[in-house]
Amino acid sequence: MDDGLDKEGSGLKTVVESKAPDLGIPPEACLIEGIIEPCTIVIFGASGDLTTRKLVPALYNLYLNNGLPNPFLIVGCARRKWTRQDFQRRMEGSIKEAGDMSTSKWPAFEAFLYYHPLEYDSPQSFAKLTQFLRDLDRKHSMEGNRIFYLATPPFLYKKIAQMLGQAGLSVERVNGNGWSRIVVEKPFGRDLATAVDLNQTLYESFQEHQIYRIDHYLAKETVQNMLIFRFCNTIFEPIWNREYIDYVGIIAAETLGVEHRAGYYEQAGVLRDMFQNHMMQLLALTAMEPPSLFEADRVRDEKVKVFRSLKPLPNTNQEENLILGQYGSGRIDGKEVSAYRDESGVNPESLTPTFAIMRVFIDNWRWTGIPFYMISGKRLARKLTQIVIQFREVPHSMFQDILGEHIMANRLLLGVQPDERISLTFQTKNPGAMICIRSVTMDFNYYLNYSGPVLAAYEKVLLDCIQGDHILFWRQDGVELSWSFLTPVLEMCENCPERAEQLHPYESGGWGPEAAQAWMKLITGNG
Repeated sequence: MDDGLDKEGSGLKTVVESKAPDLGIPPEACLIEGIIEPCTIVIFGASGDLTTRKLVPALYNLYLNNGLPNPFLIVGCARRKWTRQDFQRRMEGSIKEAGDMSTSKWPAFEAFLYYHPLEYDSPQSFAKLTQFLRDLDRKHSMEGNRIFYLATPPFLYKKIAQMLGQAGLSVERVNGNGWSRIVVEKPFGRDLATAVDLNQTLYESFQEHQIYRIDHYLAKETVQNMLIFRFCNTIFEPIWNREYIDYVGIIAAETLGVEHRAGYYEQAGVLRDMFQNHMMQLLALTAMEPPSLFEADRVRDEKVKVFRSLKPLPNTNQEENLILGQYGSGRIDGKEVSAYRDESGVNPESLTPTFAIMRVFIDNWRWTGIPFYMISGKRLARKLTQIVIQFREVPHSMFQDILGEHIMANRLLLGVQPDERISLTFQTKNPGAMICIRSVTMDFNYYLNYSGPVLAAYEKVLLDCIQGDHILFWRQDGVELSWSFLTPVLEMCENCPERAEQLHPYESGGWGPEAAQAWMKLITGNG
């Protein structure tokens, strides 16, 4: 097969085309549900990369697709003493650099952009921000609805939340305020204690319904489609359990190295950077029970049940369930790349893992005894995020005298990136007089026969936040239960006397450490 994941298949593809009846619903009608209330989006950290590379391009694309309220305002806040025109020019540069969006409507869009210099630890500075926002409300006939997006380093989250509270900006429906929402980027702490501390600080000024803990992985279309795929198709849900599934693999592989994030990554490593958030959310969506209704809290209730059911990793024989690695030098896309320890800002003797494969078990009625393999790593062979559902072999082969005992089991791939797709491998007979079988694949491309607007992950989460939809965001109990599972693992890894020996080097451009190859082959077909 051409995806490099299952080398046993024949490569034959069956293209699945959508033949659903035309209900007269234009594609753009799926973009927005209901009326969007006017709001002001205040971005703290407006001079940083997240704002220029992700947030403003996402908001501009929503504007191009009529996905923003009317009116709306965007207010950038940072320490830099920029003028409004400075901010507008920098944001225009980011749109032009992206290169994949029309700039014809930029002059109209930039009229909604403002900038306000801010000192994050100054009550006086936040008092001035409060007055600035209220003046804008009056000028543009706004309703006092505000989103406060924390696009800053994590150490500033608590301070900004406290200052917003002291300035009266977190209070809803009084003193000219409408609704008030705060968006917090990962990481949500670095262990259970710091996550609890962060939540307690947020709760001093905001209530849970005002807090949006963002995980952009959840906004990828195929990730959201997991719930539709599982719970709207009776051919799959009855077999989505330990009776029919042999194992599950969840992989998020990157070709990139640490890049400019060495300062953060040295303190985090792959477990904090990827497992506590992205990987745990993909695990929950794959394993959760069906909620009674498609509502935010009911969906999140079922995710929380998965986290509660995770079996703790044993303290002994770590490598039976967890293998860690760190990338060395090698070749990516034909170019020589440096080892992690040679990257700028990295300790030359660093023991920070850049690769991890973890085998976990969920102790509940549906999944007991079934291994879930979670894999993430940097500088791997290709960029790939997908979920692998490996079904069991048939219990008895009536063709054993002809074909032998072994017939390859069915395999379902849910591709998240770079290809958003669903493919199912199954067995058929080759044409001819003899009984010869081959593996074929039914392949569904998520955007096949779709011509409407396509929202990137940040566009979807921003739109959901504007509309007040929490389904794609973490809830406090989910964050803390995730850390409750992972914190003992981190302590075991970081406090182990054999830490250096248990960190396996691997060549950039491969599929991870030699010690992990048996498990990697199960999930990727490589190794």
